[in-house]
Amino acid sequence: MATVRFNALQNLVERQPVEVTRDANVTSDYFGKLVFDRHKMQKYLSKDAFKAVVNAVDNATTIDRKMADQVATGMKAWAIENGATHYTHWFHPLTDGTAEKHDAFIDLDGQGGVVEGFSGKLLAQQEPDASSFPSGGIRQTFEARGYTAWDVSSPAFIVGTTLCIPTIFISYTGEALDYKTPLLRASAAVDKAAVAVCQYFDKNVSKVQANLGWEQEYFLVDAGLYQARPDLALTGRTLMGHSSSKDQQLDDHYFGSIPSRVTAYMIDLENECYRLGIPAKTRHNEVAPNQFELAPIYEELNLANDHNQLLMDIMKKIARRHGFRVLFHEKPFAGINGSGKHNNWSLTTNTGVNLYSPGKNPKSNLQFLTFVVNTLKAVFDNQDLLRASILTASNQHRLGANEAPPSIISAFLGSEVSKMLDHIENTVGDGKMTPDEKTAIKMDIGRLPEILLDNTDRNRTSPFAFTGNRFEFRAVGSSVNSGSAMIALNTAVAKQLQLFKVDVDKLIEEGIKKDEAIFQVLKKLIIESKAIRFDGNGYSDEWVQEAAERGLTNIGSVPEALEAYADERVIKMFDEMNVLSPVELEGRAEVEYEKFMKKIQIEARVLGDLAINHIVPTAVKYQTMLIENVKGIKDIFSEEEFEQLAGARKELIKTISGHISAVKAKVHEMIEARKVANVIEGEREKAYAYDKTVSPYLEDIRYHIDKLELIVDNELWPLPKYRELLFSR
Repeated sequence: MATVRFNALQNLVERQPVEVTRDANVTSDYFGKLVFDRHKMQKYLSKDAFKAVVNAVDNATTIDRKMADQVATGMKAWAIENGATHYTHWFHPLTDGTAEKHDAFIDLDGQGGVVEGFSGKLLAQQEPDASSFPSGGIRQTFEARGYTAWDVSSPAFIVGTTLCIPTIFISYTGEALDYKTPLLRASAAVDKAAVAVCQYFDKNVSKVQANLGWEQEYFLVDAGLYQARPDLALTGRTLMGHSSSKDQQLDDHYFGSIPSRVTAYMIDLENECYRLGIPAKTRHNEVAPNQFELAPIYEELNLANDHNQLLMDIMKKIARRHGFRVLFHEKPFAGINGSGKHNNWSLTTNTGVNLYSPGKNPKSNLQFLTFVVNTLKAVFDNQDLLRASILTASNQHRLGANEAPPSIISAFLGSEVSKMLDHIENTVGDGKMTPDEKTAIKMDIGRLPEILLDNTDRNRTSPFAFTGNRFEFRAVGSSVNSGSAMIALNTAVAKQLQLFKVDVDKLIEEGIKKDEAIFQVLKKLIIESKAIRFDGNGYSDEWVQEAAERGLTNIGSVPEALEAYADERVIKMFDEMNVLSPVELEGRAEVEYEKFMKKIQIEARVLGDLAINHIVPTAVKYQTMLIENVKGIKDIFSEEEFEQLAGARKELIKTISGHISAVKAKVHEMIEARKVANVIEGEREKAYAYDKTVSPYLEDIRYHIDKLELIVDNELWPLPKYRELLFSR
């Protein structure tokens, strides 16, 4: 194994950047080249078919079978012209990845040959095997049938020689088995609720669109070093490894010059992104060594999520081309920054208004405050749900680790917006407001754009931060499907907006004027959600104590966090908003319990194997060398000289023996704990057992292995070390 490590290092020294060229000098010339977008549709579809698709996208109408056949014919012609030989329904099962089954564009012609064929039926729906995808008990293994159905709102695209058609994935009985189905439902729910509230301010608003701008953080590791680390290859993170003497202490990697090999990778990646219509905008070095970030321009929520899932797959493929492996794990290396996927979220109207941007007059700014306050109330009431939507076996290592938000959900607004909310709280009374009070508060609201222009700030320690014209959900992990967090957030906000309108309408019916009714309800919400607002250091120990005093929850255990899905209020909310039925929600919770348990199980098995078959033999070998050295000293020198010369070596031998014994004993105990946990019935109970009785051994065993790494001869150590993994480019 040590030979593998040193061969990988030697190959790294000889590796050169891959030459990369773009399709054209100007990105706009080839952007979306491999996407069946509206421009392509106009060319390849009849006027009626094009109109049907546009109407379906913009107004959620259905496409009949005749029109579907026309769309399929045009889509096939375009795809074949661009080198496609196969098609697939591309969907997001509950695995955090994507799924696809490729079929060729061929039918038998009845004369011993084939013809290219693709019908509206094949475009609109297929029946993949659903038995092997996670369902949380919704589908049994013997109940294999599931359906994929065309998501017309997300355009088809070509990867390699395959036409990919974005679809939803549901069971034979209609339950959602994916992220896209409830995400579309949550988007529809927030659209309906937000339009109803916007009507207070602008009767021309008929649609509200949820937008997402994700920021994808990742690590790049040389392929040879990656292959020499079985823990990285099998779990996505290093289960052992002592910190490098230098890592990120000097902050010299952040926004630094990008290494040439990495630049070549990024250029190649962006080239592919642009061809697939992914608007990659920003690239830079992140805080930790060998950590980077890619961020796009904002898009509609569903399309943005599709693009992120597609991007993650592309990144893996292109990394191999450049001799890298890309790591999406939230904490692949202990002691340095992990990776998130910050979800920048906003709502915009069909009239072009961002509901989280102040406007030019008191009326538009009252609308702005209405949506900010309702969002805060939604976050406050659903803090446990939001945590459950983002806390996973891998993300729990990152949250609260001095570079990411803690598992306490709080919201940052900045001093100016907070002052405005405090002003409303202190100015608005329970009865009717005087004309002077109304005038004064409207004048203050009117100043909001001017105040916010130069006074918006960012708080990197906040899991949910207002950043000028959007909220940034920073707690989302880098490896997951953003759909989980966005389903929870959009549903919660939709429900809160619905409740807000009920309260305002009730006051209006009682004879209170509209603006005054809005102010009174906002005051109530500001007071009720005040505990969620925190503009300080979310990493501090003081905040943990203060949050507890405020009544905020702090749950770091994944199984405990997942209990939020069983909360009766949450179940009722998802059901009433038509996002997830009780059966679907229960199934998702079961899937998450199972995923957590299996990831810990895999890590425990990998660590046990490496510890016993790689680390212990290496330590014993070095210990034997020391023993032989001590024996040689005894043969040459006198007793007095021997004690003087061999004392330190003897102590080292004892130290190594202690760590070896501890590793062997704890691996044995961990295996026994796994055996007990494995026979427990129920995914929830099994997850709890792994969390409490198996997971603690991972750190215990690591402690002793990392101590051995500092002692054992570098020439013998079998695994690439942190200094090699992090500083080899």
